[in-house]
Amino acid sequence: MAERIPVVIVAGFLGAGKTTLLNGLLHNNRGTRIGVVVNDFGAVNIDAMLVAGQVDAMVSVGSGCVCCAVDVAELDELFTRLTDPRAGIDVIVVEASGLAEPRNLVRMVVGSENPRIRYGGLLEVVDAAEFATTRDRHPELANHLRLADLVVLNKVDRLGAGETARLRSEITTITGGAPVYATTRGRIDSGLLFDPRHRDTPRIGEQLSLDELLHDHDVEDPGGDEHRHLHDDYTSTVFTTAAGLHPRRLIEFLENPPPGVFRAKGFVSFAVPDTGRYVVHLVGRAITLEPARRSRAGTTELVLIGTGLDTGAVHERLRETVHTGPESLAEQDMLGIWRYIPVESTV
Repeated sequence: MAERIPVVIVAGFLGAGKTTLLNGLLHNNRGTRIGVVVNDFGAVNIDAMLVAGQVDAMVSVGSGCVCCAVDVAELDELFTRLTDPRAGIDVIVVEASGLAEPRNLVRMVVGSENPRIRYGGLLEVVDAAEFATTRDRHPELANHLRLADLVVLNKVDRLGAGETARLRSEITTITGGAPVYATTRGRIDSGLLFDPRHRDTPRIGEQLSLDELLHDHDVEDPGGDEHRHLHDDYTSTVFTTAAGLHPRRLIEFLENPPPGVFRAKGFVSFAVPDTGRYVVHLVGRAITLEPARRSRAGTTELVLIGTGLDTGAVHERLRETVHTGPESLAEQDMLGIWRYIPVESTV
């Protein structure tokens, strides 16, 4: 099976900047084919008009928000159209209505029977300047933030540096640790959400090499030293090891990553006999692992992206995931890994 197509949900209350963020992704992507489910509440689908002509495949739901659909199969039908191999879609973005309930959208994606998709995370877009007003008007915002895998704090140019720092701290307290990305005009690098693709890169049935995972980033030391990412606001670092990892320790790392980590992606191998190699994706708090196609256990190669990363601490935490004890690991040690593997991938 080819690597599953991530479905990223972009949510947020009216005026937060969801459509601006989506348009930015469409304008600035590097050859990635983005399928969009635009989901506007109302008779006139204004959001669909804003993104029309900028996306490779679009399914516009003008009669109401997707999360209000009675039958989950309706959303599955949309995914079926977008995941047709002939469409060549690399990622699906669902732009939720400002009145949509994110929890229902997440359940629909996670519960989809489409074997070609995987949950790619929930982005909750927040208007920094109107946060207090929005929270007073919509007390449910706190629940939305707790559910988010990544919070995009938009329009921070309308705040001072001190005020922005206090707001980030407040949101982090509400979420219990979900990463908060501060930006203006909805700008966010696609590498934080999914792997941009080059159209001349083999897609179906092939793995991404470490170079392809890094794309156009200039790595001065592939052994693991940090390097600057496309934006000065965040950096990335590479961790490699030929030793097998302890599954439970890796899950602990992914579930409780070091401060500032937004994204992790790459390949991991475990010190458990006959388990092969796995593709791992972390977006905020959304974790996905799948067996790598036609791959035996080998070198672990992970790219981590975030803001203010203490790369020394990140690498120390990752080195702690390496199995160094004399005891042998068994299949039961993989139980934590299996929780994050779609059922279809294990049969």
